[in-house]
Amino acid sequence: MTQAKSARTDWPAAWAGVRERLRRELGDAVFEAWIAPLSLESFDNDELSIGAVKPFVRNWVANHYVPRIERALRADGAAPAAIAIVMAAPKVGANDPLPREGAAPVTVSYLPPRSAAAGSAEDGARGLWNRMLHPQQTFDSFIPGGANAFGHGAAKDFAEGGQADLPLLYIHGGFGYGKTHLLNAAALEFRKRGKRTLFLRAEDFMRHFLGALYRKDTLAFKEELRTAEVLIIDDLQHICRSNATASEFLYTVNAFADLRRRVVIAADRAPTALEGLGADVKSRLTGGLVIALDRPDRDTRLAILKRRAADFCKHKPDVVLPEAVLERIADMDDASPRELIGVFTKIATYADLTKKPVTMEVADEAVGLRSSPGVKTSIEDIQRKTAEFYKLDVKDFHSPQRARRVARPRQVAMYLARKLTTRSLPEIGRRFGGRDHTTVLHACRRIEALIGEDALFRQEVDFLSQMLQRKGDL
Repeated sequence: MTQAKSARTDWPAAWAGVRERLRRELGDAVFEAWIAPLSLESFDNDELSIGAVKPFVRNWVANHYVPRIERALRADGAAPAAIAIVMAAPKVGANDPLPREGAAPVTVSYLPPRSAAAGSAEDGARGLWNRMLHPQQTFDSFIPGGANAFGHGAAKDFAEGGQADLPLLYIHGGFGYGKTHLLNAAALEFRKRGKRTLFLRAEDFMRHFLGALYRKDTLAFKEELRTAEVLIIDDLQHICRSNATASEFLYTVNAFADLRRRVVIAADRAPTALEGLGADVKSRLTGGLVIALDRPDRDTRLAILKRRAADFCKHKPDVVLPEAVLERIADMDDASPRELIGVFTKIATYADLTKKPVTMEVADEAVGLRSSPGVKTSIEDIQRKTAEFYKLDVKDFHSPQRARRVARPRQVAMYLARKLTTRSLPEIGRRFGGRDHTTVLHACRRIEALIGEDALFRQEVDFLSQMLQRKGDL
C-alpha cells in the first residue's frame, strides 16, 4: 500500500492521539467494540482512509463515529480534508495477491470544502468554532407538513435574508421534532451566502463562558463571540442553570441586535415557559419571530419514512422495504420523527444484515419493542442489565466511585429506574448505595440532556430501555 505522507500533519501520530482521546471519551467497553479494531490505512493529500476488519463494523463506524473521529482530530490540531471508512487491507502473500471482497469505501465527510469554509484555519482550532455541520441536513431534505411547514418556511426565509426587521428567530418543540435539522440547514444557508456563522449548543456557550470567567478572560470570550455575523444556539433551556451565563447570553443577544446581526435559537419550550430566566431575557426572546414545531401528522410521518427508505435503498439496492411496512411505522401516532427514524433504521438494518424480507411481523415486533406496556421491570433488573452492557459489576453502582466509567452508567441506570418503574426518587437513591433523591434527579436531568445532544448515546439508552421492556430479555 502506497502512502504519501502529508507535509503538514503527522497522521500516524495524530491517529494514535485520537485513539487515546476516544478511549477516554467513550469508555473502555465502547472503545474496544468499535474503535480499537480500526487502523489507519492511508492518508494521501490529507484524505484519511481508516480500515475496519468487518463490513458491519465499517458500516456502523461510518454511520455513527465519523463526527467523533473528526472532532478528536481537529481538537489535536489536525484538519482532514475527508475521511473514508474502508475494509482494512488484507495481509497478502506471494500466492494471495487479490484483495478481499467488499473493499469499496464508505466515505462520510462532515467538513466543508476548504475553499468554502468560513473563517480561517485558526478559527477551526478554537473551541467556539469546532462544531461541524451535517451536509445532509438541509432545507431540501426536511419534510414539511401541517405541523411544521410554517417553521420550515420561516427558517428558510430567515436564512435567505428575509424578515430584515426581525433579527431573532426562536424555534421550539419537543425532542426529535426537527429543531436541530432546521438550525443546521440555516447555518448551511448562511455560510453559503458568505456569512460568518457560529453554531453552538447552549452547554457549549455555558462551558466556554464559565471557563473564561474562571481564567478572568471574559473580554476575549466576548470579542471572539462577536466576530460572528450569525449566532445559532441549540437547546437554550440548558442555559437556565446558570444566572451568570443567562446574563451573558442576554448581553450577547442585545449586542447582535444592536449590530443588526442575526440570531437563531432553538429550545424545547416557548420563551415564557423557560424556568430560571429573568423577565428581561424572556422579553428579548419573545420580541423575535417565535415558531412552534408540533408532532407531525400521519401523512408527514409517512413522507419522512418514504424519503428515508429511498435514501437507504440507493446504497442498499437489494433491500426491499414494502410500503405496508412503512405505513405500519407511520401509524405510531405518539412518535416523534426521531423515534420513527429509529424504528425504521432497526428494520432496515435487520433486512440488510439478515438478507431476509421485511414482513409485517418484523415491523410489528420493532414497533412493539418501543412501548411494551405490560412488562414490569425492577430496579435490580435495570442495574444488572446496565452493568452487563457497560462491563461493570452491580456493586459498582452502590460504591462511592466517581470515575467516569462508573458514574455515567450509574446515571443511566438511575434514569431508567425512574423511567421504567414507579419507584420514588428517594427509593431509587436508597437502591443505589443510599444516595440522596437530589442525586437521582440530577442524574436523570443529565441523561436527558445527553440524549438530546448525542445521537449515539441516545441509541445506547434506547437499546437498554427496549431490552429491559422485553420479557424474554430479563
